[in-house]
Amino acid sequence: MTTKKKLGIWMDHSTANLMEYSTIFIETTTIKSDFTHQEKEETLNKSENIMHNKEQHLEMDYYKRLSAEIIKYDEVLLFGPTNAKVELFNILNEDQRFKNIKIEVRPSDKLTDNQQVAFVRNYFTRL
Repeated sequence: MTTKKKLGIWMDHSTANLMEYSTIFIETTTIKSDFTHQEKEETLNKSENIMHNKEQHLEMDYYKRLSAEIIKYDEVLLFGPTNAKVELFNILNEDQRFKNIKIEVRPSDKLTDNQQVAFVRNYFTRL
């Protein structure tokens, strides 16, 4: 029997902390959205329509980078304080490549790094 690969992702619209779960330790990596506050201000000065299009494009790129990591796992927990986790979940549900991956969405507040690790450990040890 092979061990299932498990991943917890704390995310908002600008940052995602990916925590690979194992019974021994949790390894964390971070993926950041390219749509920063500075980028928003600069684009907003040009045109609100341009800013919205750029934001959507960069957000989809952010979700694609997360999807490229998620595809490597059997079970994934998406959690965080914004609706970014639900947006990503909906994108993944529309893609047949993710149909065999168990993906769950859980609400959480803004958490410290240690609290995020504890959240992931607590979730996967209960399964």
